[in-house]
Amino acid sequence: MEFKFDFLVIGSGLAGLSFAIKASQYGKVAVVTKRELTESTTRYSQGGIASVFSEEDSFEEHIRDTLEAGAGLCHKDIVETVVKNGPERVEELVGWGAQFTKKPDTEDVEFDLGREGGHSRRRIIHASDITGKELIRVLKEAATKNPSISIYEDHIAVDLITQSKFIKKTAPDICWGAYVLNKKGNTVHTFLAKATVLATGGTGKVYLYTSNPDISTGDGVAMAYRAGAAIANMEFVQFHPTCLYHPEAKSFLISEAVRGEGAVLRLKSGKRFMDRYHPLKELAPRDVVARAIDTELKERGDEHVYLDITNKDAGFIKKRFPNIYKHCLEFGFDMTRDPIPVVPAAHYTCGGVLSDIDGRTSIKRLYAIGETACTGLHGANRLASNSLLEASVFAHRAFLKAIDEIDETALPAIPLWDVGGATDSEEMVVITQNWDEIRRFMWNYVGVVRSNKRLERAKRRIDLLQQEIREYYWNFLLTSDLVELRNLATVAELVITSAIMRKESRGLHYNLDYPERNDKEWKKDTVIDCNKGFTAFGKQALVL
Repeated sequence: MEFKFDFLVIGSGLAGLSFAIKASQYGKVAVVTKRELTESTTRYSQGGIASVFSEEDSFEEHIRDTLEAGAGLCHKDIVETVVKNGPERVEELVGWGAQFTKKPDTEDVEFDLGREGGHSRRRIIHASDITGKELIRVLKEAATKNPSISIYEDHIAVDLITQSKFIKKTAPDICWGAYVLNKKGNTVHTFLAKATVLATGGTGKVYLYTSNPDISTGDGVAMAYRAGAAIANMEFVQFHPTCLYHPEAKSFLISEAVRGEGAVLRLKSGKRFMDRYHPLKELAPRDVVARAIDTELKERGDEHVYLDITNKDAGFIKKRFPNIYKHCLEFGFDMTRDPIPVVPAAHYTCGGVLSDIDGRTSIKRLYAIGETACTGLHGANRLASNSLLEASVFAHRAFLKAIDEIDETALPAIPLWDVGGATDSEEMVVITQNWDEIRRFMWNYVGVVRSNKRLERAKRRIDLLQQEIREYYWNFLLTSDLVELRNLATVAELVITSAIMRKESRGLHYNLDYPERNDKEWKKDTVIDCNKGFTAFGKQALVL
């Protein structure tokens, strides 16, 4: 079956839905999402949106904090644009109905600004500790009531439709939509559009331990790479220092804001240790904190460390972190009295589909926004709560640029999906085995701390698995599990390849064989570009 739209949005988080709501004023919009509309990485965001609203703060300070966290790889023009556009985007969300936490007992209602690691000021706008849920509530209400937006739940994009593949080669290539699998019927449909937006979130499920939801399989990055788009900085994977350690506490994040409000990290003995790693101690950038915890765990053979906020008043904790308090209590930890056992976990991908200041990729009519994109904002390490800010700003900029694509140009004739000689598989164990193997060797070999030998082992394993997956993919009918496995394998290959290319340690990439940062030779982005023709990051790039 074939569907035609003006805009195709793949993903339903803050970036994707913000774009869809705005674009609906100019044409028909399709939103394709793997599960229900509300299931996205945004939904699980606890901290909030970093933006300048305090008289004690300034754009210059937010820009400086972002640049320092990014370890020399942030693109200053991008940072300045995003930071200076932040307040307007936050006010827009308020106008849509977002209810952020306000200061109590103030004559003029002001945001209750939080502080997180790496920030020199309080500038985190939040809705208690469930900011993501509040944003999704507002966006869902606006999207579902909009007659110009068609929502396709339980649909997963398989591959992008490009001009070079089905019509003729062009430079740059052109995207005309995507083939999309209806999970309930296991049928593949053709979604044609004049502008296609990748907003599929992150890649955390490529690792054994992650704070990400199950949907975070890097679909947008993998599809864009297969279509020939440039990919950048995939070696910079942020490991959140503090995920709840409990066998049944799947993917539950203990927000950075807990440390921002005074929580400290302790060993099992009760001794603090962060003072040996950074002057800011627990408020050091996430890569420093995660690496410190990883080092302590490996030296001692412990399973976890403790996050302790029992020095704060119980009433304050319950009011400031009601969701975290409730969730910890479900697993037997009263954070007002007990320290919380925590471990690092894969959290955020700073790299992604290379995009310019307006969200455009190296393929014409294809945009990438949110965590799927590599915009140049985060550099080698994301500053806490800059992600929702980036999603909102780039959704707006991409919308302003994409409406120019909606002209009188007719959508091309594209063949429907051809199953060929593929048959139903009776060997689903192949998918589960390969999925598990990828996640385990990525955690062990390409995790918080890496080495040349570990990366070489990972490269050998992913090469073999890619061969097996390709053979399986073409022989059997598609399922959502197979699509995700294929994407995970592609993401793993990109992370490994990028990590091997970088012969230094910088930000989130730490290699035992190159422990020092080398600005003279490696102060550049890692770009994987089969066509070697996209220059969103200018000449400051190592291109494979």
